[in-house]
Amino acid sequence: MRFITLSDIKLPLGKGEESLFTLAGKKLGKPPAYFAIKKKSLDARDKNNIRYVYTIEFSDEKPKEENLGLERLPKHKIPEKPVLVVGSGPSGLFCALRLLERGITPIVIERGGSVEERERATKRFFTERFLDIHNNIQFGEGGAGTFSDGKLNTQTHSPLNSEVLKTFVRFGAPEEIRYLNKPHIGSDNLKKVVKNMREYILSQGGKVLFHTLLDDIAVVGEELQSATLLNVETGEREKIEISALVLAVGHSARDTFERLRARGVHMRAKDFAVGVRIEHLQAEIGKTQYGKAYKLLPSADYKLVSHAGERSAFTFCMCPGGYVMPATSEEGAVVTNGMSNYARDGENANSALIVQVTRADFASDNALAGVEFQRVIERSAFIAGGENYRAPVQKVGDFLEDKTSDCFGAVKATYEAGTSFADLRAVLPTKVHETLKTALLDMDKRLKGFACPDALMTGAETRTSSPLRIERDDTMQSVSVKKLFPCGEGAGYAGGITSSAVDGIRVADAIFALFLS
Repeated sequence: MRFITLSDIKLPLGKGEESLFTLAGKKLGKPPAYFAIKKKSLDARDKNNIRYVYTIEFSDEKPKEENLGLERLPKHKIPEKPVLVVGSGPSGLFCALRLLERGITPIVIERGGSVEERERATKRFFTERFLDIHNNIQFGEGGAGTFSDGKLNTQTHSPLNSEVLKTFVRFGAPEEIRYLNKPHIGSDNLKKVVKNMREYILSQGGKVLFHTLLDDIAVVGEELQSATLLNVETGEREKIEISALVLAVGHSARDTFERLRARGVHMRAKDFAVGVRIEHLQAEIGKTQYGKAYKLLPSADYKLVSHAGERSAFTFCMCPGGYVMPATSEEGAVVTNGMSNYARDGENANSALIVQVTRADFASDNALAGVEFQRVIERSAFIAGGENYRAPVQKVGDFLEDKTSDCFGAVKATYEAGTSFADLRAVLPTKVHETLKTALLDMDKRLKGFACPDALMTGAETRTSSPLRIERDDTMQSVSVKKLFPCGEGAGYAGGITSSAVDGIRVADAIFALFLS
């Protein structure tokens, strides 16, 4: 069988992808038995000649079905005590799936509810402002990423990235994520995908326990022996002996961090970033990025960095045609995040606009100092918004002039829990506020209209990444507690859905190696 790969194939707008199949047929002298798009990107450098660029692969024979061929744990080495996976975000789910493929049956616990329960809880918060501290935008099946854009692009170059994409497709994500330059699933699709993953884990003998929190651990010497689980609905506790614990709790499990630190789990504060969500009209972003052709193209995105101020500022988690989400997990706090559905057809574009903060900005000798730094901002946002979970908002033009806005312009807020006009100086640290001022004007030079006076800023964006790292060694175990495996974004080892999923796979393989030895 011979596979042929053709790269840098340019198609003008409006020309269908069936022409790629025709091209493959011409190369072979007959219709290909196998044909696949391997990469698709958009070249919009010349707004008068925007084109899609493809790489395709084809053959005159059908390839054999893919087989992971993973080594499985021999039955006589399967541990009698269960492997406990704490958290059902991407790192926890992918770890659990990999463990199953290795012949190890996990128990997955999740402090929040299923995606169905989460949707009901978030809607109640939006309308009644009743916050369930365990079941919300941050906590629950699928993790914080379930209520985001489902962006899968990553700056890491792990060979496991393609496996992550393939697995998402296997459980219901669009096939195109395997070849798009900037793949995304969309929040609407992602909810279905994580539900399918859960049902598969259950069908293979695994357990998934919702509303179940890691309440405590017991360590003898330097080795983990057991975990105490708390049902947050009934208050009942259960102590279970375990052979390993995967800590995939996400970046907002602050109470869990505190409990583990009290049990001697070594962790340290790390740098992260804080700021606001900024919204523009999606049509204006499209016109700027694509010119007159913007209506023929998917909703435009952007990625901006500014080094014009004392500190670096950058955009993050850009959501074309999306919505600003109420994302607090603690009472008396306001936190924002961004979300898009697969169609990305909302009126506004939004992105985090954030500034780097370092351990020099807080007491770096305290591992949880970054958490408290976040809390101060989140509580200030709560107060500025009126102490009823409304978010403080300010138009960019007024922000630049230090004036409190008194009305919306062309851009209307999408934050569903309500907003209040406020001066964001009352929310953001001075260095962050001043850096954002400089960055807005600097970024406007590269993306015309970014500093549009009617663009809207909503505070506060604080949960961009974990404010700490739980230290692990070369075996991926905690440096202070053996058989405890810190994993994913919450532990400080990932920065998005794909990298978190990859870290979950790597941890599962490390557990396999531990039992195999």
